Amino acid sequence: MIITRRTFVKTAAASGAAFVLPGTAPGAPAPLMRAVPSSGEMLPAVGLGTWITFNVGDDPVLRDECAEVIAAFFEAGGRMIDSSPMYGSSQPVIGYGLEKLGRPKALFSAEKVWTSAADGAAQIEQSRRFWGVPRFDLMQVHNLVGWEAHLETLFAMKADGRIRYVGITTSEGRRHDLFEQIMRAHRLDFVQFTYNVVDREAEKRLLPLAAERGMAVIVNRPFQQGALTRQLEGETLPDWAAEIGAGSWAQFILKFILAHPSVTVAIPATTRVDHVRENVMAATGPFPDAAMRERMAAYIRDL
Repeated sequence: MIITRRTFVKTAAASGAAFVLPGTAPGAPAPLMRAVPSSGEMLPAVGLGTWITFNVGDDPVLRDECAEVIAAFFEAGGRMIDSSPMYGSSQPVIGYGLEKLGRPKALFSAEKVWTSAADGAAQIEQSRRFWGVPRFDLMQVHNLVGWEAHLETLFAMKADGRIRYVGITTSEGRRHDLFEQIMRAHRLDFVQFTYNVVDREAEKRLLPLAAERGMAVIVNRPFQQGALTRQLEGETLPDWAAEIGAGSWAQFILKFILAHPSVTVAIPATTRVDHVRENVMAATGPFPDAAMRERMAAYIRDL
């Protein structure tokens, strides 16, 4: 389900009330919103990843820079921040930033469990303390490690109200066969995997299956961990990119991803305030149709 700025404006006009998305300044373009199929909750289509970028240890300057990225993300209308115990010091750095910002109410916290089955509950609790949140919105089994036991734990936690949503993750096209089997066997709220203008394997099975099964999709590695945007740095953005409101390669790539109707949220990671604003802005304005998406993919493929 897609909610655009036009839809919100039309709804507000019909009701006689003004509507501004939480975290969005009055008059600013409202980001694309997508529904979580299992609940109908609306989420901005660009989130914030923290792999590598927030692994800054105890460095006070770098921690403050991460807090500034988080602040800019919320100011632009973002909600979902995604992390994992695998991401070094990213979890306590997120917690530091959230505390410094006064615990923004807009936060949608997405975490992962990544350990042996016996240690899952303890790791989740440690992650919660690092973030400083009362509970996580979403808990995911990271890269399917110990997935059977962890899913049992997570579904029990959801039933008890200790988490709101349950999901699984993979990346870089790994283990799609097993991933698909789990999607078919369990009522997951979210699935997370890699998808972008170059890595399109997910279009064959995972994206259609997510739509069929009513599962929200989080897209990781939209820029191939920065390799794709670095590769394109010296290339000229085509003039026709303006037709979809893409002013940079990052926005070009994100608009390609977000235009797929099965995608709920993409989670690019960054260390820069200007980049996080640029990323969130990719979820505004026009989006490519199917023919334009193929043109975009062909352009990059032929560079």
